[in-house]
Amino acid sequence: MAPQRFHEQFDQIQRSMPDVPLAMGPDDSAEFFYEKGVVLARDGEEARLVEDTVRTHFTEATGLTADHVRRASPETNRTGVTRIQVGDPGHGDRGGDRAVAHALRALRTHEGRAGRRLVSRNHVVSVAVNACPGDEPVPAALTQGTNPAPAGTAYDPDGAVGVLVIDTGLMHDYRSLPLLAHVRGDRQVRECDDQGILQQYVGHGTFIAGLVAAVAPSTDITVRGTLNDAGAVLESDFGHKLFEAVDEHGWPDLISLSAGTSNGRTDGLLGVQSFMEELRDRGTLLVAAAGNNASATPFWPAAYADLPDFADSVLSVGALRGDGEHGACFSNHGAWVKVYAPGERLTSALTGFRKPVPYVYQHSTYDACRFGFTYACTCQYPRHTGVLSEGSEAGSGKADQVMFEGFAHWSGTSFATPVAAGMVAAHMTAHKERDPRAARRRLLEANTEYAEVRGAHVPALRPPTWRPVPVVRLAPPA
Repeated sequence: MAPQRFHEQFDQIQRSMPDVPLAMGPDDSAEFFYEKGVVLARDGEEARLVEDTVRTHFTEATGLTADHVRRASPETNRTGVTRIQVGDPGHGDRGGDRAVAHALRALRTHEGRAGRRLVSRNHVVSVAVNACPGDEPVPAALTQGTNPAPAGTAYDPDGAVGVLVIDTGLMHDYRSLPLLAHVRGDRQVRECDDQGILQQYVGHGTFIAGLVAAVAPSTDITVRGTLNDAGAVLESDFGHKLFEAVDEHGWPDLISLSAGTSNGRTDGLLGVQSFMEELRDRGTLLVAAAGNNASATPFWPAAYADLPDFADSVLSVGALRGDGEHGACFSNHGAWVKVYAPGERLTSALTGFRKPVPYVYQHSTYDACRFGFTYACTCQYPRHTGVLSEGSEAGSGKADQVMFEGFAHWSGTSFATPVAAGMVAAHMTAHKERDPRAARRRLLEANTEYAEVRGAHVPALRPPTWRPVPVVRLAPPA
């Protein structure tokens, strides 16, 4: 059975995409979400082969007919993929989609002959990473400042490193923090609901921008609100949105991306492959979150760091727990995660600098760590009751409400990622290095710090201004 929080996020994301029926996959195993009744294929001959093959292999056992197979999007587009409808999106339940599974099976022989994948589910890409957040934000006093604290480097507009954050948009009051004075980009479309309560994942992009600016003050940070809609987007749309971001803002030195999905494969995401190939041919370094499902399953686009063709252009980042000595309980791990950075209970800008803003928790904490760890992790502390967990409505009295007045503590590989991106940018500034990929290589070659993650000693990037959070050990549950 998939973890409770994964199911809760399914409901939340489905509400944000009411016109897109979703299912869990590959079965009820907390791997990923995907669009029902639709598969992706490469444009041209491959798309036509997929259509013809699926149509030929439909049988009465599927409960559908060959008439369900048709092109669901224009054949020619920049991402190089086409949506093909292979079934009735209203058929079946959230546990899976027989029509999509049948389409994947029908193409296996052809894929073997072609030597590459021809068809894919249309996955949901989310800033919750694995649709399973590390935790939700917790109010922090303004007197605490950011953690990591701002480095002493002065901002140099002529030599500043360009960083593009692809995430949720900037909050209306973000410039109230001097640290973010040079940040620009898209504003959050809708911060609060009709009751004036902060919506889930709003402030995510602002929090990330604050971390980059703290670790590397001499950066020109642009925030693109690609994931404003509850932090989720279909894979078929995500490739378009990545291209739109670089078309509007130009190819930067660094892209900080705290979003993705697993897909049960080891060869990437069909919907972003064209973008990744263009990225590879540019000088930009993509710094990407490894995901929060405590899993070794590759998570994309971060796992492109482990593919030889993309190893130089992608840095995948896992999260360290509060003391920086071990992996955070939620962090994905494995050989495809190339570096780890602090990612538990970091402190950065959220909102409420001008006027306090209420937030109602969506998820309840657990009595014990959902991943089996025995320290006081974010699964358990601080304690709160959430709307999605209890099936209650905001304002019913069952869910806990807090007030944000500027800063927040927040955990996830989402936030380890901008810390690592900031350290690459800071290395570029300190060594007057203009090539971010060369800076990444030299930074890791010179790094002498390690942490222990699942029994392995892994490279750890700890900013000099980062303050460890003491780890409390808990007795195992009875």
